[in-house]
Amino acid sequence: MKKILFLGAAPAQLPPIYYALEQCYYVITCDYLPDNPGHRIAHESYPISTTDRDGVLELARSLSIDGIVAYAADSGAPTAAYVAERLGLPGNPYDAVCTLTRKDRFRTLLQRLGFKVPRSAAFDSLAAARVWSKRLRLPIYVKPVDAAGSRGITILDNLAGLDAAFMNAQCYSRAKRVVVEETIEKVGYQVDSDAFIVDGKLKFWLWADAHFDSSVAPPNPIANSYPSTIDPRCGERAAAQLQGIISHLGMRNGALNVEFLVDADGEVWFLEVAPRNGGDCIPDVIKHATGVDLVKYTVDAALGVGCQTLGNVTPFGYWSNYIIHPPEQGLLAGIWMSETLKKRVVNERLWVKPGMPMKSPIGVLILRFRDAHEMQGMLDDMHSHIRVEYSKSVVSVE
Repeated sequence: MKKILFLGAAPAQLPPIYYALEQCYYVITCDYLPDNPGHRIAHESYPISTTDRDGVLELARSLSIDGIVAYAADSGAPTAAYVAERLGLPGNPYDAVCTLTRKDRFRTLLQRLGFKVPRSAAFDSLAAARVWSKRLRLPIYVKPVDAAGSRGITILDNLAGLDAAFMNAQCYSRAKRVVVEETIEKVGYQVDSDAFIVDGKLKFWLWADAHFDSSVAPPNPIANSYPSTIDPRCGERAAAQLQGIISHLGMRNGALNVEFLVDADGEVWFLEVAPRNGGDCIPDVIKHATGVDLVKYTVDAALGVGCQTLGNVTPFGYWSNYIIHPPEQGLLAGIWMSETLKKRVVNERLWVKPGMPMKSPIGVLILRFRDAHEMQGMLDDMHSHIRVEYSKSVVSVE
C-alpha cells in the first residue's frame, strides 16, 4: 500500500485526503493544529507544523513515504519540495518552489524574464521602505513577502499610514520582510484560477474572473467565475508566458494557482504563480465546469502516477464558487440566502456551525448560473443575496 503524507489537515484541505482514501492509499497527515478534521480520517497524524522542513523530513524518512502533498496552502509548498528532493520522491525543485512562494524573488524573476512587473522592492527595514515609497505613484501595496491570500496586505492612498502598514505586513511574514509596490492599472477582472504541469509542460489551464468585496480594505476575494471574460488572445498570451516561467525554473509536475491582470494594451501582469492548488474550492468548481479532476491529478503526480491523459477542456455552463466571510467577530447564528441564490447552489461546504465562533472563511458555495449575464450580475451584487447572521456574544471559557 502506497503511503502519502499530506501537509495540512484543515477543512479546505480535505478533498485530496478523501481521494487518497478512496484509492486505498495509506494516509498520513501533518498539521500543528491537532483538532483539524483531516487528522481524524487519516491512518496516522502528527502535530508538526507544515513549515518545519527538517521536522517533516525526519518524519517522512521514518515512515518511508511514497509521496507528499501540500494542498491549497503556500506555507507547506516549500516543505513538500524540500522533502521530495531529499528523499528522491516526485516533486518540483526546492529552489524553484521557494522563488514562487516569495513575492520579492518572484518579482525579480519576472523582471529577468522580461515580463511586465510593477515597480517593487522588498525591505527588512522600515526606514528604507519610507525612502523607497516616496518614489512611487499612489496608491501603493504593502505586503508580506511570504503570506498568501489577503493576509497582512494594506493599500495606501497616502504615506501617512506606511509605518502601521509595514509593521502589519511584517507580523504576517515568516521572513519578516515586506514588499512595497505600485498598483497596476488593469482592464476588466483580475484573473485567478488553476493550471497543471505534466513533464514540464503546461497541460491544463482555465482562467476565471476574480470577484472581490470592495466594502472592506483590502478587498476580500469572494468568487472565481467560469468562463472568464478575458480576451482569448490575452489568455493564450498568459499561458505562453506561464510556460516560460515553468521552463526557466525547471518545474516538472503539479498544480499552479495563477493570478494576473491585463492592462489597456493587452499586456499580462502576473501577480502570483503559487506552486499549489487554489484554495476556496477552485478545483471543485473546475471539476464541475469541465469534468477535469485536478485533485486526482495532484495526488497522482505526488505518487509518480502518469498524468499524460490530462488536457485542456472548454467549460460547459456558467459556474463559480462563493466564499462566505464573517462581517466581524462573533458567534454564527445562521446564513440567510435569497430564493434566487438557493436555486443556484450546487454544493455547500460550511466549516463553521451555528453557535461556533466565526472564522474566515465560514464556508464556500459552488454555484451554477443560467447564463453569463446572470452570473456576473449576481456575483457583483451578492450583498442582496446572502447575509451572515451572528451574535457579538463571546462564550467565556473557565
